[in-house]
Amino acid sequence: MSSTFISLTDLKRNFTEVKAGMKPKEAIEESNRCLFCYDAPCINACPTGIDIPSFIKKIASGNLKGSARTIMDANPVGASCSRVCPTEELCEGACVLNHSSKPILIGQLQRYATDWAINNEQILFQKGASNGKSVAIVGGGPAGLSAARELARFGFKVTVFEAKEQAGGLDTYGIVSFRLPQEISLWEVDQVRQLGVEFRMNTRVGVEVSAAELLHDYDAVVLAVGMSSVPMLGIAGEQLAGVYDAIDFVESTKVTPDLDESFVGKRVAVIGAGNTAIDAATCSVRLGAEHVQIVYRRTQAEMTAYDFEYEFAKLDGVAFQWLTAPKQILGDEQGNVVGIECVRMALVEGDGGRKRPVAIADSEFVIDVDAVIKAIGQTKHIALIEQLGLAHSRGTVTLVDPSTGLTSNPKVFAAGDVIFGDGQGEAMVVSAAQQGKLTAYAIYKQLVKGQEASA
Repeated sequence: MSSTFISLTDLKRNFTEVKAGMKPKEAIEESNRCLFCYDAPCINACPTGIDIPSFIKKIASGNLKGSARTIMDANPVGASCSRVCPTEELCEGACVLNHSSKPILIGQLQRYATDWAINNEQILFQKGASNGKSVAIVGGGPAGLSAARELARFGFKVTVFEAKEQAGGLDTYGIVSFRLPQEISLWEVDQVRQLGVEFRMNTRVGVEVSAAELLHDYDAVVLAVGMSSVPMLGIAGEQLAGVYDAIDFVESTKVTPDLDESFVGKRVAVIGAGNTAIDAATCSVRLGAEHVQIVYRRTQAEMTAYDFEYEFAKLDGVAFQWLTAPKQILGDEQGNVVGIECVRMALVEGDGGRKRPVAIADSEFVIDVDAVIKAIGQTKHIALIEQLGLAHSRGTVTLVDPSTGLTSNPKVFAAGDVIFGDGQGEAMVVSAAQQGKLTAYAIYKQLVKGQEASA
């Protein structure tokens, strides 16, 4: 790809949303295909339990506000999820029409209804009457927003402590703009703010405010802090210019007015094969990189990225190096990346049933690249977890009751990525939203309903 014909305007255009929303005629026709099943399996397949036949029927009858309210009532980040959920595996995968024709396009209909609410500046919910109790929420991502929204409707005084300038977490900063524009997530944040929820931005719990203060000042705490930075690869050359953290890299494309033109015409390698790795690769393509490849030490079958993400990357021309691990990053005399020395891998039987990759002797080779993006997962907020005095396993908070998010401290509940790992939780936006809701219900039951019953 030549740099001659790529301008900043072209790069910005590359980051506009890829898939257009449904037109009214399309939405009406698609909604009328729905059988409105009484015992709809699509509802059970949705982690947040959206009443899918109901919201679709409302679209068919022209009640778009009612449709959007049905969606958002069950899923406080339903507008974002309409774009990023793996619907083929969830609701659409469970649609009864799979057996005869093609499933209802539930995700697109969900987007149609929530887009209408956004475009028409609808306020869908009201805060509840004050119950005199207060809750601190650490982290303003999908789990934290969901907990905050439900708690506000229950009448709690809710304060969200967010380390960044904007709330929304992964949806606002970590999912590429051409799949999830930032304004969608920020509308969901505003829906929560309209309920009287206080957001303390640029405030890191454990730094600007102590964990002890939250435990003392609030009746309950919800830990929804998500994950931290990408860990080091532990190989030589990571300090070279041209080595990027995938989380920071994707975020920069969402918040920086002037996109990085230094990728134009360059060769890029992304280390890892999860959804963030795919996002980093497709962002690189849109920044004008000439050749982008993903380097993964396992096979396609073991990659953690969704199938639709993988197919999307292939359509963008991203190449894949399977069973390949980086050994060191190579640089020139000026300290710039010029290549990666890699080694071929083989999978052998390992503990726990999952095969483990081992290096093949004398199989080293070099990939010529100008930039390396690390996307090998994220570290945990262990220091904060320990400040709160919570039991954990390598940074994954241990739940006393997974159905409520209750931790080893009866005053602290946890939801989202902070409980993902070691067989706990799921790394999906929609799952985080449901976990946040469950913590809110548990807190209400513990602090309000329980006291009313004993009064």
